[in-house]
Amino acid sequence: MTESQPHSAFKQSSWTVFATTFVTIFFAEFGDKTQLSTLLISAESQSPWIVFGGAALAMITTSLLGVLLGCWIATRIAPQTVEKLASISLFLISMMLLWDVVQ
Repeated sequence: MTESQPHSAFKQSSWTVFATTFVTIFFAEFGDKTQLSTLLISAESQSPWIVFGGAALAMITTSLLGVLLGCWIATRIAPQTVEKLASISLFLISMMLLWDVVQ
């Protein structure tokens, strides 16, 4: 194995993580309340580039907080535990939302 092979393998996995993150966040955020709010603010303000800057900075900030919190959690809790806690949390949130709809 040459010295360039591990570097290219690392680069490939980094691009895979980047692409997975981009596609996941793009589709999760597409058409959500944040995008619709940005659309309305832009239409009302007549300053689309300033709205874009504010919305982009807000998204970057919240993403940075998520990454930092994720790194902190990863150093303290096993990945399997994090997955279980996330699935339980999402299940509970889903049940609460379903309960609100049913009532």
